[in-house]
Amino acid sequence: MPIRTIGKTEIAVTPVAMGCWPISGISSLNVTVEHSRRTIQSAVDAGINFFDLAYSYGYEGECECLAGEVLQPLREQVVIASKGGVAWQGRKRLFDAQPEVIRAQCTESLQRLRTDLIDLYYLHSPDVNVPVAETAGAFAELLDEGKIRAVGVSNATVDQLREFELVCEVAAVQPHFNMLQREIEEDLVPYCRERNISVVVYWPLMKGLLAGGMTRDHQFAPGDGRARYPMFQGEEWQRNHDFLDQLRPIADEVGCTLAQVVINWTIHRTGITAALCGARRPEQIEDTAASMNWKLTEDQTERINVAIAARGSIVSKNKP
Repeated sequence: MPIRTIGKTEIAVTPVAMGCWPISGISSLNVTVEHSRRTIQSAVDAGINFFDLAYSYGYEGECECLAGEVLQPLREQVVIASKGGVAWQGRKRLFDAQPEVIRAQCTESLQRLRTDLIDLYYLHSPDVNVPVAETAGAFAELLDEGKIRAVGVSNATVDQLREFELVCEVAAVQPHFNMLQREIEEDLVPYCRERNISVVVYWPLMKGLLAGGMTRDHQFAPGDGRARYPMFQGEEWQRNHDFLDQLRPIADEVGCTLAQVVINWTIHRTGITAALCGARRPEQIEDTAASMNWKLTEDQTERINVAIAARGSIVSKNKP
């Protein structure tokens, strides 16, 4: 099983991680506690040791509580990442990165996760109302106190990351990235490579689109949050399917699923340490986990890159 190191730390992770947002049930349909338990366990059984959570994954912390229950007996075998700075007030998401809030949320996350140490603790998103340096100070304190092993920053610009680093060393960043949303390769990835900061990406399958399981005439069920994104609408939706049709022969050639081709390409992209693969059912995480133990050929990678260049980038108009 391939293993990679987070930043300058000794935290060793698999290049495919389980992103636990889908099992919160906030934007995914038909989520059940039993399916979620089985999905987490299936990730472990498939060789994944890296689990990504957040204080706000679930209106009442459901994801952290569930993961804590399932992973506690396996604590020495797994790496747990969580995030602070975002919470819910009713059904409204609040961004609050005041130092006292970060500390309080970390304390509660430790309790939910049934652990005395979070391996990688991220600022979920910079708060426009709080100076980044002030927030960074709280993370530095948590690090000094031994409540967290390493610090990460999610959804930040290079300028915000640079400001954070003036106060607290950063081991990892977490931006969105996939075959059709590659803007981080212009500035964030080079910045992180220079400083030995890991890049752990979310949306590698573009919220399921790049898995190839949805047909051109797919109708989203009421409540499916993906329907609001431009990438799932109109002409852009059709162009994305044209792109997928170019990848399918490569998947057939390799003898794997389209999702596995996409994830394999992603985790071997220069500067990418790991990809967060969301799942709410065991078979989903088993599928993406299987992309870790092989590598596309140079010819296959080049053909994919040509298709990507022809499709062009998509700029997300929605805040992650």
